[in-house]
Amino acid sequence: VQLQASGGGLAQARGSLTLSCTSSGRTFSSSAMGWFRQAPGREREFVGRITRNGGSLYYADSVKDRFTISRDNAKNTVYLQMNGLKPEDTAVYLCAASKTYYTGSSSWEYDYWGQGTLVTVSS
Repeated sequence: VQLQASGGGLAQARGSLTLSCTSSGRTFSSSAMGWFRQAPGREREFVGRITRNGGSLYYADSVKDRFTISRDNAKNTVYLQMNGLKPEDTAVYLCAASKTYYTGSSSWEYDYWGQGTLVTVSS
């Protein structure tokens, strides 16, 4: 399974960006998908995840009510809509896929990782 994240770039504070992550795997519709981020000098941080059919969403408190995850199983793609961006959202954003349909917030629950896309938020 290969994951390709895209959509990163430079945004103003309080602005919006939408990230996409496309999977090459044939089992995408069976996989829970997660988004993580890693800022320079910091540990990887859970952002949110969506179950295989989109029925359950789970977000980190730091992004709740600002970020929204969705997926299109017909396109093998998961999205991260980011609104109300803050400078502290600056990070490389990585998508991850699990072999299971339901996951939590731990990195070890995910089996495949994309290369990440950089989001920079200026004040």
